[in-house]
Amino acid sequence: MKHLFYPDATAKSSYDIPYEELYKLGYRGVVYDIDNTLVPHGAPADKRAIEHFKRLKSIGFDTVLISNNKESRVKSFADAVGSRYVYRANKPAKRGYLKAMELMNTDNTNTFFVGDQLFTDVWGAKRVGIKSYLVDQIDKKEEIQIVIKRRFEWIVLFFYKRYIKRNGNNWPDLGGPTLERN
Repeated sequence: MKHLFYPDATAKSSYDIPYEELYKLGYRGVVYDIDNTLVPHGAPADKRAIEHFKRLKSIGFDTVLISNNKESRVKSFADAVGSRYVYRANKPAKRGYLKAMELMNTDNTNTFFVGDQLFTDVWGAKRVGIKSYLVDQIDKKEEIQIVIKRRFEWIVLFFYKRYIKRNGNNWPDLGGPTLERN
């Protein structure tokens, strides 16, 4: 059961992932969480996020944002970065991830997910069989229910790091996870 919460790789930031290499490996779709993955919780799309999505498009990636948030929040961000979106996704439910792949015309062999939480983002990706990147949260200020979940995530991450040290990482074959998480 614990492996359901283990990401396939980690990165300090959504902006530090080796997208060009992943594209060469055959990935064509990227599904993103928004809050604390691309910008601080509740923040609008900033210049960095907008440029990032332009870069992804230039590489050849299609993107979809999935969020448990309301449509007004998700749509305004998606419009700013030029991406499609799924709101009120109820992550870790499968529906949002499946809808994202449907929108991109991709499947679980050529899509990966980027998010900052194990129990919603990573677990949801695992449930539909797509690879996941766990990134460090951008802002430490969060709602109380997320703060509580983070405490449990620390326990899972402790065992994840031990697992990686013993077994290595098999995706992507780009040197393994960074293991630089706080």
